[in-house]
Amino acid sequence: MLNQNLATDHIQNSNKKKLEFNHIFSSADNFLSRHIGLDDQEIDTITNILGFSNIDQLIDAIIPHDIRFKSNLNLPEPRSEYEALNQLKSIASKNKIFRSYIGMGYHDCIIPQVIQRNILENPSWYTSYTPYQAEISQGRLEALINYQTMIIELTGLEIANASLLDEGTAAAEAMSMSYGLCKNKNAHIFFVSSLCHPQTIQVLKTRANPLNIKIVVDDHRSFNSDDNVFGALLQYPATDGSIYDYRSFVESIHAKNALVTVAADLLSLSLITPPGEFGADIAIGTTQRFGIPLGYGGPHAAYFATKEIYKRQIPGRIVGVSKDIRGNPALRLALQTREQHIKREKATSNICTAQVLLAIIAGMYAIYHGSEGIKNISLRIHELAVILRDGLEKLNYVVNNNPFFDTVTVSLDKDKQDKIIQTTLEKKINLRLLQKGVISISLNETTTIDDIIELWQIFAQQDNLPFSIEEIINKANFHLPSDLRRTTKYLIDPIFSSYHSENELIRYLHQLEKKDLALNTSMIPLGSCTMKLNATTEMVPVTWSEFNKIHPFVPLDQALGYSTLFQQLEQWLGEITGFAAISLQPNAGSQGEYAGLHVIRRYHQACGDTQKNICLIPESAHGTNPASAIMCGMKVVVIKCDKNGNIDILDLEQKAKMYEHNLAALMVTYPSTHGVFERHIIDICNIIHYYGGQVYMDGANMNAQVGLMRPADIGADVCHLNLHKTFCIPHGGGGPGAGPIGVKSHLMRFLPDTNIEKYMNPSGSREKNLDSIGSISSTPWGSANILVISWMYIVMMGSKGLTQATKIAILNANYIAYRLTNYYPILFKGDSGYVAHECIIDLRPLKKKAGIEVEDIAKRLMDFGFHAPTISWPVVGTMMIEPTESENLSELDRFCDAMITIYDEVKMIINGEIDRINNPLKNCPHTAIEIACDEWNRPYSREKAVYPSPWTKKNKFWPSVGRIDNAFGDRNFVCSCDGIETYK
Repeated sequence: MLNQNLATDHIQNSNKKKLEFNHIFSSADNFLSRHIGLDDQEIDTITNILGFSNIDQLIDAIIPHDIRFKSNLNLPEPRSEYEALNQLKSIASKNKIFRSYIGMGYHDCIIPQVIQRNILENPSWYTSYTPYQAEISQGRLEALINYQTMIIELTGLEIANASLLDEGTAAAEAMSMSYGLCKNKNAHIFFVSSLCHPQTIQVLKTRANPLNIKIVVDDHRSFNSDDNVFGALLQYPATDGSIYDYRSFVESIHAKNALVTVAADLLSLSLITPPGEFGADIAIGTTQRFGIPLGYGGPHAAYFATKEIYKRQIPGRIVGVSKDIRGNPALRLALQTREQHIKREKATSNICTAQVLLAIIAGMYAIYHGSEGIKNISLRIHELAVILRDGLEKLNYVVNNNPFFDTVTVSLDKDKQDKIIQTTLEKKINLRLLQKGVISISLNETTTIDDIIELWQIFAQQDNLPFSIEEIINKANFHLPSDLRRTTKYLIDPIFSSYHSENELIRYLHQLEKKDLALNTSMIPLGSCTMKLNATTEMVPVTWSEFNKIHPFVPLDQALGYSTLFQQLEQWLGEITGFAAISLQPNAGSQGEYAGLHVIRRYHQACGDTQKNICLIPESAHGTNPASAIMCGMKVVVIKCDKNGNIDILDLEQKAKMYEHNLAALMVTYPSTHGVFERHIIDICNIIHYYGGQVYMDGANMNAQVGLMRPADIGADVCHLNLHKTFCIPHGGGGPGAGPIGVKSHLMRFLPDTNIEKYMNPSGSREKNLDSIGSISSTPWGSANILVISWMYIVMMGSKGLTQATKIAILNANYIAYRLTNYYPILFKGDSGYVAHECIIDLRPLKKKAGIEVEDIAKRLMDFGFHAPTISWPVVGTMMIEPTESENLSELDRFCDAMITIYDEVKMIINGEIDRINNPLKNCPHTAIEIACDEWNRPYSREKAVYPSPWTKKNKFWPSVGRIDNAFGDRNFVCSCDGIETYK
């Protein structure tokens, strides 16, 4: 007995010392507890309410046993915020910051600090959602219409959208739009100038292949168009810096009833004739030079402008002017019937988002500088380029004598070429080897006179120059040829001359910020969109110069930090999903869908099954799914769902068998779009494989999978991941995003190409991956700069943290379903009787009983300080609610209380206590102006209208406009600042 007690004492003392030892060497900072909103007591409370003794019992009841991941994810142990930042800083230090004069549409620039701090680093801007609920999105909508106005005025065209993903994909969208508009059904040729940026040519070739479009790359000066041309793309200035007068070429293309797209450097358009003035039908390009960091390739906002007659065909989103219920000007997304969600298999594009945060930065850059400031920046760059050119000629170099804006092209023999490139690298400078014996030098906003002198010294191969800088400047001719010069004004709207002092700009930004509801105000419970916490620590590295000052086409040894980050992120995402390989290139979920289906298509072709073109898609699928399939040259066959929202297995098998010879793929979302774990997912995948197809899984709902199951394990061959959902990259008001794909081993060789040499020189001699689908985005790793956010999230959470986050997301959704079920029917539940990480509540009975639409409830939630859940999707008249794991119990209860209070208001309508027309739900949202008016002809109090809950009395968020008339805005289409004045 004594020995036993001694042994027990020894064990207890050893354990105590071990705990003390571990405590000394473990971090005191636990990020997991900061990311997850519930504490242990709240978790137990909710679990018990739901009828379980612990959370694991709940998870076991909900997720089918045969698909559960049976072990822990093999990920690094979690790091504290401090440790993770230090670790990433060490990785970042491997990147080398050179002065890059590579150009190719990417230039170093200066982001005004007032914009960096007050927009890029401000959660009011980066945590907001896509402006579908326009009444509480007026701030970013105004910022976007400023952006659209900037694009319209600089390009000389009539309308512009709210941005696209990058220049290459914008060019591809222009090609698709031109193809769709062509009335000649035999036309299949798209001409691309050989002087376009090579990365753009690569993206176009990838996009054209499934659509049987023939890309002809040639010199525009010698190209003879035939009747089979439907469109053409020109670079302006050209990739070698030359500025051409394209008027006669445009006329020749128009003579064939084809459209002309011009990829124009936006900054140069302050000096040279805008595309709209020499006949271009479409102008595309990047706004990166307008204060957006290089970021090793992204994210950057691409622009897209065209003529108003094509407003129904323009891809992406447009912000338009309308009015609210009181006649006040109000903004919202215009022409929403054009949205790809709605067009589905009739869509010509799957782009349903934008690069909103980056577009806003670009627009504010123009507001900050104004027309004179933009012109001065452009003139300074051009004049430095002229000085550089003249000095090189003095050094007896042969320089391209075409007119130019910022790029000087030099011809030299191989020995000199090698010496100069070696010297520039020694001096931490990157030039572009345009082709053998030709070097181009593209200057930018950060270039100085000292930089020019240093470049001369490199080319002279000595420090002592045979001339002075003053001598060159005095003899320089800085004027562009008169026929190329811009004569029209730009940035003339008052917005671009109103906020040039920092005081004024800060106040303007704050005014806009106050009009938007973001995650720093309250929960945004959007189903399928997973509005997770975007932790500050995750965001910090985005603005580190080691990451955001790297040109995307620098030699790989200058980006070893990025290389390390990519390798680790690919490895971790592969472990999380079970896939053999990951491609980080797709820079949006839509791009991930397209890339994944393209890989499947290429696989079938490699197997000799070129006839396989049928894509089965459940009727509950995301709207972009059918659009992506069509863009890949596939035909969509819709699969029915049963009354419980699950895929109809019988219908699936019948159609898989019917199209056995042509079956390419099934697109499936898991958990399903109806918010449940379908029990038969493995059977579904097996059916597709049995009939020779591949399974594509839409990763929209990965927040219900991480750590608990893996797509590859249950039968998926490809899956795209929305890093802006599950892995914490912010939505930024509708972008940026990232949509990498994972694939099984048999598909690895078909992944997007990351050969930098191929991007820089499509005709290069280096061996290419002939199996690859090619380039999906303009740069090999897409929106590289924001991948640091997901890296930080995974490092700080670790395996157990990520798994716990998934469990809590499922717990919170079931708690909301439990609290609301007595008021609003839960439309779909799994076989277990529980939902996944989101639930759909059915509001259709309220329409029958009280005339209350789902939109009425969405707008009434604004009065409670909430953004509505996803409405009328995937089922019309419903709300899809997803609380995520980061909300605490009081916030979950506050939302449920709001929904119950709204139900009570509906009940009063049903009982005749409130008028069916004049009531809080039909008149909402209620604005401060409305409440302050002397006249109040409502059968309910002002307090009831605007302070419907205790929280609102302390934390009131005021919608800045009343209910918006969308139909009026579509009938009176205006998408620039000019139109706002007509309503004022």
